[in-house]
Amino acid sequence: MKLPTTRLRTLMIAVAALASLPIMAQEFPTRAIKIIVPFPPGATVDTVPRIVGEKLSAKWGQPVVIENRAGAAGNIGAEAVAKAEPDGYTLLSSPPPPLAINQALYKLSFDPAAFVPVTVLAEVANVLVVKKDLAPTLKALIEKAKASPDKFTYASAGNGSTPHLTMEWLKILAGIRIVHVPYRGSAPALTDLLGGQVDMMFDNLGNTLQYIQAGTITAVAVGSAQRLKAIPDVPTLNELFPGAISTTWFGVVAPPKTPAPIAAKISEAINEVLAMPDVVKRFEGMSAVPAGGTPEKTAAFIRSESERWKKVIADAGVKAE
Repeated sequence: MKLPTTRLRTLMIAVAALASLPIMAQEFPTRAIKIIVPFPPGATVDTVPRIVGEKLSAKWGQPVVIENRAGAAGNIGAEAVAKAEPDGYTLLSSPPPPLAINQALYKLSFDPAAFVPVTVLAEVANVLVVKKDLAPTLKALIEKAKASPDKFTYASAGNGSTPHLTMEWLKILAGIRIVHVPYRGSAPALTDLLGGQVDMMFDNLGNTLQYIQAGTITAVAVGSAQRLKAIPDVPTLNELFPGAISTTWFGVVAPPKTPAPIAAKISEAINEVLAMPDVVKRFEGMSAVPAGGTPEKTAAFIRSESERWKKVIADAGVKAE
């Protein structure tokens, strides 16, 4: 059967495009790469991809530019990547909200499940920190909160962030009421905690450790499965409430329809960077643990995180603000 000319031409173009994919991946990258971070600069969420970008630039001989596009709980930056050309030259490096949480809270203009997973850069334990002298332990804090419902406030990196959801989860587990004060990122939230404008917050240890060690704020619980080497005397949430584990991770994804060979090449390069001793050491300085993983493993991880936080949102009755 003879195909119509237009259909034959379309088929030939498609076959040629598929045949060129291995070549494209082999040559990639040939120009600058942009990594969009959908939150403000100045915190772990921004520093981690900058460290990795610096190493990728040296490895590939091409500039790797970090661009902060904050706002709307990370959705603005994520939408920009979702609409970018699927060629690997625009990537998203993000904590959980735009990738695994926001779809349960907002009507999005993009589909998080359509992103092409690349890898996970790092994971950092969330820690509950309170104003100095507010409470020495988690049990003492809970007792104070129960005695004075809605008197205390907690800051978060924004509605739907893991620190926000972790506190809402704790409120259910402990039977307490504390008022949420959302910010546009961890850095301004932590600034106000240090200034005494809010009473407490969950934040990742990389942002708070120096202040905990200086005695400026008090750590009363960590969200990791085990106690942390940096603050071994601080108990885990899991010790008081079994199963309560909360960490912040930073995933890298590419725009929808990015060819798998290109995503795999980026993933392989990032994993090599994450294994570099000096990168491991720099991450340790922020209490971050290098993660890594293939695109397939990353896809499964993001799906599992989406399911976990979706349940917390439903159980806590969290709504978009």
